[in-house]
Amino acid sequence: MESIKNKLFYIFICCSSFIATAQSISVNDSYTAQQLVGNILVNSSCASTSNPMATGDNFNPGKNSYAYFNSGTSSFPFTEGLLLSTWSSTNSVGPFTRNLGGGDTSWLGDTDLEKALAVTKTINATVLEFDFTPLTNFISFNYLFASNEYQDDFPCRYSDGFAFLIKEKGSTSNYKNLAVIPGTTTPVSSTSIHPLIAPFGVFGGCPAKNENYFGGFSSTNSPTNYSAQTAVMNAQTNVIAGTTYHIKLVIADDSNQYYDSAVFLQAGSFSPKIDLGADRSLTTNNAICFGESYVIDTKLPSTYTYKWFKDGNELAGETNPALPVTNTGNYKVEVTLSPTTCTATDEIKVEFAPKVDLKDTVLSQCDDNGDGITVFDLTRVDAVVKNNDTTLSTVTYYESLIEAKGQMNPITSPITYKNKIPNQIVFARVTNSFGCVNYAEVKLLIANNSISQLNPIVVCDGDTVQDGLYQFDFQSEVTPEVMSGLPAGLIVQYYLNSNDALSQKNPLGTNFNNTIPNQQIIYARIVNGPDCYAITPVTLKVNPFNPPNFQNETASLCSGASINLIVNAGFSSYLWNTGETSNTINVTLPGAYSVKVTNINGCSGTKNYTVNASGVAIITGAIINDFAGNENSVLIEYTGIGNYEFSLDGSFFQDNPLFNGVAPGEYLVYARDKNGCGLSIPFKIYVLDYPRYFTPNGDGYNDFWKIQNLDLLPNSTLTIFNRYGKLLQQLQSAGSGWNGTFNGYSLPADDYWFNVTFADNKIIKGHFSLKR
Repeated sequence: MESIKNKLFYIFICCSSFIATAQSISVNDSYTAQQLVGNILVNSSCASTSNPMATGDNFNPGKNSYAYFNSGTSSFPFTEGLLLSTWSSTNSVGPFTRNLGGGDTSWLGDTDLEKALAVTKTINATVLEFDFTPLTNFISFNYLFASNEYQDDFPCRYSDGFAFLIKEKGSTSNYKNLAVIPGTTTPVSSTSIHPLIAPFGVFGGCPAKNENYFGGFSSTNSPTNYSAQTAVMNAQTNVIAGTTYHIKLVIADDSNQYYDSAVFLQAGSFSPKIDLGADRSLTTNNAICFGESYVIDTKLPSTYTYKWFKDGNELAGETNPALPVTNTGNYKVEVTLSPTTCTATDEIKVEFAPKVDLKDTVLSQCDDNGDGITVFDLTRVDAVVKNNDTTLSTVTYYESLIEAKGQMNPITSPITYKNKIPNQIVFARVTNSFGCVNYAEVKLLIANNSISQLNPIVVCDGDTVQDGLYQFDFQSEVTPEVMSGLPAGLIVQYYLNSNDALSQKNPLGTNFNNTIPNQQIIYARIVNGPDCYAITPVTLKVNPFNPPNFQNETASLCSGASINLIVNAGFSSYLWNTGETSNTINVTLPGAYSVKVTNINGCSGTKNYTVNASGVAIITGAIINDFAGNENSVLIEYTGIGNYEFSLDGSFFQDNPLFNGVAPGEYLVYARDKNGCGLSIPFKIYVLDYPRYFTPNGDGYNDFWKIQNLDLLPNSTLTIFNRYGKLLQQLQSAGSGWNGTFNGYSLPADDYWFNVTFADNKIIKGHFSLKR
């Protein structure tokens, strides 16, 4: 570490400047140990000191590393006091100038300091020690630590050390170090108190530590020649009045003599004091419990003279070292430390917490077998026990008051506690935020209320699936029946079984779908606040409504006729939407009809009828596709409100009015109502076609080519051509046909063409073959 410090010093020494014009402290190193202790540090008749001794710098002639200082006109926090340093004390005079430091390797360290700080080696130690006999029970003094090791990244790695050591004189016990961070045992140093050390260059930096105790870095006009210092700190400890202690104030360099440090102690701050302890207040959460007496004790001899005050008023007759108090107030003691005329005072605020106001109560539970033993949920009365004070702790229950006061054997499962004897009393223990405790009794009783057996809750299965399942609304359908005849203010809870109802586990919701079809038993737990009033079974019955032949129907009504709508007999009542109340009605108009029927269980259902109008069709025409051979077709055209089927011969009927593959000929077309309303008037049609060939060979068979039934269309004209378009024959529709000749000569076998012109100027063209 010495080599590291040296390197860092030489890196930065070239950047420093020496400023001697700043307002700084003054240092006088000619004071003896007696003067520093008796006249500067203590300077009080309230303390008795002896055997002062100072050691330190022994290699600089005429120089001491311990001295008196005065702030002069500087901003140093202490007006005057003493300082201990690891170099000549006069080097402490500001302003701060970066330097390597003073000291020498022949100036040794201190083993007591090394032991107190758990370090292996110190050097350049300065010690001020003396014996001290306090007249009170508490001592303290103010100080601050300043060091040149508050540079670069030094606070991340090493620090000079100091300690304020105390123990009873002559004791072989270890010293106690008073120079620690408040509330800890961590010694004050530049490594334990510093701000964030940011990384730069080759230095890594480190996070802040206890930064609230850091006093700041020195500027160019700093009062001392140190790079930084802590805030003003306070060293303190309890002591025993009249006991002699040895006090050793020591500071030393860590391992090498470079980069020095000093500790400054405020003049007059080292003196015996009275410590009445911390305030006991509501705001600090350590108030005295209601009903308790608190003793304010100085822990000083009775030979001293005491005056006690409350809220500024002297308490007459209170002259003892201790004062019992039972009321909130600001208390002060003034002690004359006999046989001296020195006085010491201290004050303490004492406040009393509000009373933990609990309430004894009774918890009633139902018993499933009448033996007086059952399961209680003790937490049901938590709020009652605490008088609804939510600021109090969780309630802990015990089986005896002795156990409650000793916090022994708490009831570990208060939600499912089974009483040991009928009418047992358990004890509730509750604390407030100040740790104050109180107790309450909870008497465990068995509810002896009984209610009449309930009639089943009967409903009808009202949905489309008649499966015996139903969603019950407990609030509207069940609770009114359960509560009938019971006192007002009770509440009902529902459970699947009696065990759940007894232990209040798995409660059912407001709406419940039965899980067992048609009939299921559940349990109603009737409660009065936290108490069980009674547990009773509730039968839920679901009546299905599923009569035979109750499907919706569709019927047809022929024009001018009437039909009967019929529903099964045997129901308790009928109500048609026409207002009729029998199981059958006669209707003469199409439309929607319905009947609501009710059975002997009071379950109802509605059957719907749709009555459609129907009647005889009127055939208005036909679309004929002929001269197409096997592709001849007839599409019947008609009007009517019924559901029809169609025929070309009056015997075979089909649903489609389109007939395909119709042979040539004469037909009577019919339409028949499927609902039985009748057959249409027949409609005559003709389907024409021509032969695809003929054989005019005189055998009397197929000797003439003609179009069948063309004679039924007398205004038609037939012309025949050869393949070259030469007109060969023109025939009238009523003729016998063409015999295959032209001008008396037989024409050869070949294909010939024809045109048929109808009266409406429609023309059909085609061709056929003449075969020989």
